[in-house]
Amino acid sequence: MLFLHRLRETCREHASKTAVDFRRPASSERLSFGELHAGTTRTAAWLAGKGVCAGDRVAICLPKSVASIQLHLAACSVGAVSMPVNPDYSQAELNYLLRDSRAKLLVTTQGRSGGMGPVARFPDSETRVAEIDPHRFGRDLPPRGPDLASIPIAADQTALMLYTSGTTGRPKGACMSHASLTANMDMLCEAWKWSADDVLLHALPLFHVHGLLVALHGALFAGATSVVLSSFDAQQVVRGLAGGECTVFMAVPTMYRRILSLLGDDVMDLRHMRLLTSGSDRLPVEAFQRIERQMGMRVVERYGMTETGIMLSNPVDGERIAGQVGVPLPGVGMRIRDPETGAPAGQGEVGELQTQGPHVFTGYWRDPEKTERSFTDDGWFRTGDLGLCDKKGRYELKGRSTDLIISGGFNVYPSEVEHTLAAHPDVGQCAVVGLPDPDWGEAVTAFVVSKSPDPCESRLIGHCRRSLAGYKTPKRVVFLESLPRNAMGKVQKQLLRGPAGQGTGG
Repeated sequence: MLFLHRLRETCREHASKTAVDFRRPASSERLSFGELHAGTTRTAAWLAGKGVCAGDRVAICLPKSVASIQLHLAACSVGAVSMPVNPDYSQAELNYLLRDSRAKLLVTTQGRSGGMGPVARFPDSETRVAEIDPHRFGRDLPPRGPDLASIPIAADQTALMLYTSGTTGRPKGACMSHASLTANMDMLCEAWKWSADDVLLHALPLFHVHGLLVALHGALFAGATSVVLSSFDAQQVVRGLAGGECTVFMAVPTMYRRILSLLGDDVMDLRHMRLLTSGSDRLPVEAFQRIERQMGMRVVERYGMTETGIMLSNPVDGERIAGQVGVPLPGVGMRIRDPETGAPAGQGEVGELQTQGPHVFTGYWRDPEKTERSFTDDGWFRTGDLGLCDKKGRYELKGRSTDLIISGGFNVYPSEVEHTLAAHPDVGQCAVVGLPDPDWGEAVTAFVVSKSPDPCESRLIGHCRRSLAGYKTPKRVVFLESLPRNAMGKVQKQLLRGPAGQGTGG
């Protein structure tokens, strides 16, 4: 049974039960499963009124809200493709996504077009723009909508497209089918023992696979209640965890670091909690140990990515070891291969993690060459991550075979930042790497050979901030007389990541 069919059944079975309890600093909004279904149906009628048909991409560029949830579910329900977009993206980033995706409709906040009107603001795309007030959206919907059960949805039909950074410096749309979304939910529901009795404290963004698929879809799939916070705030999360209401919490390591920083030496009583998970980046061993010591639980580390959903997880019941990401979920094929030769890695040997199964995405939007390169000749997806498997079949991550930076749980490819920096007249040469950071995990750091006699770090950071989302913008700019290169002229980024690079003055 596909995810959407399961959700409709859940909405009927638990019609009066709270599905989403959305809490903003000054107000709250609560929807039962019955109301969620009715709102999704009315939103489907609203999308039809905007000309959205099956197969069309619907870009949802909104702050976290009930409106963003209903638009996502409605787009999937009518056979269109939901395309959540980070609302903090710059106009240039958003314009690229609209051009590349050929989105039929962009739903965004009022004023996003900057008073210029949507056509002038997005001149390079044919996307229609609907500007809404997310908090009043429900009042503007048609009184009723179509019978969603009568709309045919094929298992191999694309349901979701999430843009993920690529080595070319331009993000690529990863397409996930209704079947792959359903497979992910089936696997996680079994592995993490989701039930209708659970209450999820949701503090993650909804434009990312972690917050949308792993957290929100997981709760909806099980008929559980989601207490949704409009954004991550450590104090609000600590109050939510300690309140005794919630049983499940999911976060990235940066969030746990901020929670632990707020706690100081205090210890929380979380005996009412059933599950804490951490993902999107590696959790340092010392953070794992502090969570257990001060929050009273061993966090469940897991491993996944945009193109696959979750693949590996530590057990809910059983041994959890700091630094390990567990074993394959039910139905997930995993293997380790030498990234250069493709030969099988021996037990305990480091190689590239590769996966196969119904959870894997269908490919990159309009990029068959990248899609082909991402799979082996025998059909296994190449994650680009390095790891090993011990004699008990447990996996441990050992780094990446690419230059990918993970900052605060978000993927940043250096080439995209380098492309932006190179456009500034003060920049002669540049290289971007991730350096260890106690808060972000990795801090985006730019090394620049300047053309200016008076190089200015804040000027270059400001230039990047105007064109890139905040998490992609360098936290620091280091000026060098030259970049280290090998005999072939390639920048040796490993030297910039090492002690010499980290110790260089700005």
